[in-house]
Amino acid sequence: MDYIADLHIHSPYSRATSPESNLAGLAGWARVKGIQVIGTGDFTHPGWFRRLKEALEPAEPGLFRLKNEAVIASPLPGVTPLAGTVRFLLSAEISSIYKRHGVVRKVHNLLYVPDFASAERLNAKLAGIGNIESDGRPILGLDSRDLLEILLEQAPEGFLVPAHIWTPWFSLFGSKSGFNAIEECFGELTPYIFALETGLSSDPDMNRLISGLDRFALISNSDCHSPSKLGREANLFSTGLDFYALRDAIRGNRRDTFRATVEFFPEEGKYHADGHRACHVCLDPAESRRLGLACPVCGRPLTVGVYHRVMELADREEPLYRENSPEVFSLIPLPEVLGEIVGAGPASKGVMEQYGHTIGRFGSEFNLLLHASLDEIREASPILGEAVERMRAGRVIRTPGYDGEYGVIRVFEEGEAERLAGQGSLFGDGPAPRRRRKKTGTF
Repeated sequence: MDYIADLHIHSPYSRATSPESNLAGLAGWARVKGIQVIGTGDFTHPGWFRRLKEALEPAEPGLFRLKNEAVIASPLPGVTPLAGTVRFLLSAEISSIYKRHGVVRKVHNLLYVPDFASAERLNAKLAGIGNIESDGRPILGLDSRDLLEILLEQAPEGFLVPAHIWTPWFSLFGSKSGFNAIEECFGELTPYIFALETGLSSDPDMNRLISGLDRFALISNSDCHSPSKLGREANLFSTGLDFYALRDAIRGNRRDTFRATVEFFPEEGKYHADGHRACHVCLDPAESRRLGLACPVCGRPLTVGVYHRVMELADREEPLYRENSPEVFSLIPLPEVLGEIVGAGPASKGVMEQYGHTIGRFGSEFNLLLHASLDEIREASPILGEAVERMRAGRVIRTPGYDGEYGVIRVFEEGEAERLAGQGSLFGDGPAPRRRRKKTGTF
């Protein structure tokens, strides 16, 4: 079967995470988005692990369902999305901070296991190393290579994926505390790594500029701290609904089973470009190098972004994909598209009303963004059809993110959406909403 999976999320036990990121809340939003498999996140946290064991039951091999699916409610008032299968896969993220080769390393890694027994063994081992109760994403003084060894010993059917590998502060290749090669990080255990998470600020095209990454599958996930952000990046599979089939599809990295990834336009990620947020300075790599990586306003060091870091390690002029590689779909989250059309923030009441209306018509966000025909969308709303056509073709206007500030991706020039909308509403069934200037950086 074909299904969509978001394999990196966080629970209410992680810092700066919505209390709505409970299992029922995640499942409700998964149906709105059109996602069938969700990582649980944070299985290392004792409190969340207890809730997982209480609320979930085994479904297909290595996957879990809510024991009481009646608690899954639509998060959109008056809107019932297409009822669909929602399964959970046991996942966690570990923040490893340690010294290697005389340098402090800060690397985040994702763990995936097929059963509670494996998770319990891992948790017991990690609890003997550091505090796994203070945060859903625990910080441990544990070398990434040693974390992988523990996983292989305690959960041999599981797998480890380095998380958001280019993020400056906490990642495998991060400009602040990462490595220049995967082998430097994982040593002789590198062959057990078969996938990398690209993160919001990079996409497969950027990663395929580096020949050293050729053998690795590239996965994409939301890393969401609020369930409404589920699926801002995701993976499309065509396999049995099964932990082992999903794992092997990623390892095989062939389009017949690992169909595609859904990506941000990478400029929207909050670490894409170089910059200094406090001084509102955003620069491309050539300009930041010319300035000696110093902020031209205050003279302090710039945060070197993902694009700069990729180009440091790149050994190709153009991305190279092997035959039958997963497809890549670069999308803008639907609330942002609707916000641009109506001239309001993506989380505003008016936009969320239009979002609910859109989900009611098309069943789920991914059905609209990926699958619905342009004629069908235009029949419902000509301006939305125009926006989706431009987005699918990559004809977008990009303002890059930098130093923790999200970028902004638009499909219309200034004033163009208002002209195209005319005097009608988004769907032509009421008065036009009052427009106001959309703030940037509000994603």
